[in-house]
Amino acid sequence: MSLSRAPRRTLLAVGVLTAAVTLSACGGDNNGKSGGGGNTNFVTNTGGVSTVAKGERAAPNDIAGETLDGKRLDVADLKGKIVVLNAWGSWCGPCRAEAPHFAKVAADLKDQGVEFVGLNTRDPNKQPAIAFEEDYGVPYPSLYDPQGKLILFGFPKGTLNPQAIPSTVVLDKEGKIAARSLMALDEKKLRSMIEPLLKEK
Repeated sequence: MSLSRAPRRTLLAVGVLTAAVTLSACGGDNNGKSGGGGNTNFVTNTGGVSTVAKGERAAPNDIAGETLDGKRLDVADLKGKIVVLNAWGSWCGPCRAEAPHFAKVAADLKDQGVEFVGLNTRDPNKQPAIAFEEDYGVPYPSLYDPQGKLILFGFPKGTLNPQAIPSTVVLDKEGKIAARSLMALDEKKLRSMIEPLLKEK
């Protein structure tokens, strides 16, 4: 590969990534339809939450990196717990609307084996994101993903992947993708995604 092609490929990849995240920014499909295409094994109810039956769930790809406070976090290390992944940005109005609900539910369910992890995206530097977490009392870590790479590449094609900001994906105790919402959530809807998984054996 020539030296002139390498930067062009990198530029193209970054451009595609930026376009994908930009097109879906602060959006959401509230009519209960889901994306993914092809033969997907998930069902979306009219409340906009998609779910996958236990035997048909897939594991995410690697979702790991540096958190906003500079620590290393790998979601795979949380296997055995229910993990709520929330894609958000400090610039996103719906993210601000749902933040108090996430902070409350995260604190309430911590002792029941539920871990929350934020996927902070499209914040070009950490300070606005850190201020956001302080303002809303967010008690859990967020992976810093300014270019949206974890959102774009962290979920296999055809699975319940984040397609909007905010998006929420819930992993079951086996670390597999069980539920997704592509809109801002209140406390009731957030709990409705988690509670069925708490009952699973």
